[in-house]
Amino acid sequence: MDVQVFGTHKHADVRKALRFFSERRVNVHFVDLKERAASKGELQRFAQKFGISALIDKNSKRYGELGLGVVRYDDSRWLDKLVEEPLVIRVPLVRCQHKVTIGLAEDEWNSWVEAAKA
Repeated sequence: MDVQVFGTHKHADVRKALRFFSERRVNVHFVDLKERAASKGELQRFAQKFGISALIDKNSKRYGELGLGVVRYDDSRWLDKLVEEPLVIRVPLVRCQHKVTIGLAEDEWNSWVEAAKA
């Protein structure tokens, strides 16, 4: 079983996700959003399941710096903005094959690990 985790090392929930998978000996491919932004296609996978608003971290420092609280973008413009400004994305984004989660979702991750064992 392999998972892909998007986030930054400084974010507490990202560290919890990485620890969760390492404790269960799951191979993790970590994508640091400070070094490399997620592609538009990757973000679309998460947006299709949860909606674009679930991807936006309205409490992030970068969100406030850019003044995004007052803008009214449509979904495609938000997707472009998230590709340009990855520090506005709610993390961790976790993908395992075709399954995805946003934020801390240990119960769901546990079900993935259990299914992989079976």
